[in-house]
Amino acid sequence: MRIVFLDRGSIGPSVDLHRPSFDHEWVVYDQTTPDQVADRLADADIAISNKVPIRRDSIEKCPKLKMIAIPATGYDAFDLDACRERGIVVSNVRGYAINTVPEHTFALILALRRSIVGYRQDVIDGEWQKSGQFCFFNHPIKDLSESTIGIVGEGVLGQGVATLARAFGMKVLFAAHKGVDGLGPLYTPWDQVLETADVITLHSPLMPATKDMIAEPEFRKMKKKPLLVNCSRGGLVHEGDLVKALDEGWISGAGFDVLTSEPPQPDNPLLSVLDRPNVIVTPHVAWASEEAMQTLWNQVRDHLDNFARGEPSNVVT
Repeated sequence: MRIVFLDRGSIGPSVDLHRPSFDHEWVVYDQTTPDQVADRLADADIAISNKVPIRRDSIEKCPKLKMIAIPATGYDAFDLDACRERGIVVSNVRGYAINTVPEHTFALILALRRSIVGYRQDVIDGEWQKSGQFCFFNHPIKDLSESTIGIVGEGVLGQGVATLARAFGMKVLFAAHKGVDGLGPLYTPWDQVLETADVITLHSPLMPATKDMIAEPEFRKMKKKPLLVNCSRGGLVHEGDLVKALDEGWISGAGFDVLTSEPPQPDNPLLSVLDRPNVIVTPHVAWASEEAMQTLWNQVRDHLDNFARGEPSNVVT
């Protein structure tokens, strides 16, 4: 079988790409643009794609395609309806980021809660040297202990964040799904989380029901001016309204690892506030510890072998 990896560059160079055990032809591209997909997959039996979209128009031009292996959990870049109609198996990876994403989430929370970015810049700018004493107080510093964290998304990553939060002595609230009642005692009503949390962190998928689920109306309900952290998916937060929330003081800071368009377009409103001490944007690397990336690839390789044996795994369609 011919296996074509469209975006090898989306996985770190330290990862050992063990290849499947069955006979195959191995074709690797570091990056692929959408208009190159059909040509590169024209004779492929299996496609590996992290974030390169594979849509209906490309699928129709790839008569041999039998499987798409996604080295990620999200699959909104792929036309599942077209795959289903053609009988193409789509497999993703799951559970590989149970440590790295919660740890990155708390790296952002701690850096913002304790104003690490602002104080680091002050030292670089000579403010400490000019202060005349052993310390100074240009930025607020707050403990996590006894504060409240609102977690949107109760899956394995949300649960991992909750475990770390409890270790810091935080009160944990899992937000009920927006607009949904009666989910049971695990959940705190959506509006109550917005109104009472000191930190709000997002760990839910992007779908029509969650797109822009936090925008100006939600920001206006955030009575405690929380930190907002998103290590999940771009598009969950309206980015223009996020900048307004920072300008108006409706939130105390933002730590984002994901944006609506990646890499960001020049007109992305968040680019205008990157120099603020209460804003941190990282380039979608919360998932990318070396340990997590190797675990991810090991799953992909297993999915390829399982498919070749007629036992496909982690099938999303």
